[in-house]
Amino acid sequence: MADHSDDEVDLLIDAWSQRLPHVDLTPLDVMSRLRRAALRLDRLRSAAFATAGLATWEFDVLAALRRAEPPHELSPMQLIDLTMIGSAAMTNRIANLVDRGLIRRQKNPRDGRSVIISLTDAGMASVDAAMTELVSREADALAVLDRSERAALSSMLRPLMGREASGRSDE
Repeated sequence: MADHSDDEVDLLIDAWSQRLPHVDLTPLDVMSRLRRAALRLDRLRSAAFATAGLATWEFDVLAALRRAEPPHELSPMQLIDLTMIGSAAMTNRIANLVDRGLIRRQKNPRDGRSVIISLTDAGMASVDAAMTELVSREADALAVLDRSERAALSSMLRPLMGREASGRSDE
């Protein structure tokens, strides 16, 4: 099902091979296509999240909470780990999401010195709507590949994610 006609990456490689004939440009065959696919995915995700009134960063925090076991509560440190952002950024994100009524911040009943962040009903509805839209749009984007091609691509991409990515996800 894959289309093997020349694309912009082929043209880019051709141009660079004229300028740097001594350099092996074959990594660009994969990495430049991955970069372009990632940029397309970023736009697709932003559009999907916007249908639920969410920015990407809001989805990331809400999705981490939604994936947690009910009652969908995490500490700020757990959220930092799951979203891979710094503590100052997380503090800001939590404050904004509390202001929007999508999460609530409460004292940890097991340790009064810390807080627990939990989803509100509005937060759960928003993140569920965003995820439903995301899956639909991603399925449409992947429709150019058949089932075996999707499985092969998924398998081939795993090692490229690196060890630091294992166990972490924004879905």
